[in-house]
Amino acid sequence: MKTLIIAALAAALPFAAMASDDDDDDGVSFGAAGLLSSKNKYDLEPVQLSAGIPLTSAPWELKSGRYYEFEIQGDGSQELALVGPEFFRAIWIDEIVVNGLEVRPLGLASIEFDDAGEMEIGFVAIKPGRYYLKIPGSTGDSQRLDIVIE
Repeated sequence: MKTLIIAALAAALPFAAMASDDDDDDGVSFGAAGLLSSKNKYDLEPVQLSAGIPLTSAPWELKSGRYYEFEIQGDGSQELALVGPEFFRAIWIDEIVVNGLEVRPLGLASIEFDDAGEMEIGFVAIKPGRYYLKIPGSTGDSQRLDIVIE
């Protein structure tokens, strides 16, 4: 039995050594929280939900494995939603914060603002590809946020 335990520990050592290596390919040093470490966190431009106002000033270019946070700010000028089910399936949502209340969903398809307010979403980009968030039923480019995950 001791031999089996020692063999299992010896087999795990290379992985433990790998896990303790703090540098990834970009030279980013992660803390004990790994991908959720503050050194791996990037803030994105807020998304503006307002009648006739562009969602953002530029597309998002994200890297897989990085943690991102962004705010969605609704001014209450109109009842507006954001849809992007493919994007929401390509990320892992850590939390959504509304009025100081944290929600940790298993998935998301859309978000809707009936009144003025803000929410913050923290996520890890996972699956490379091209995605979008947009106001449903809109056809204008300014009502769509193009997203690339590399």
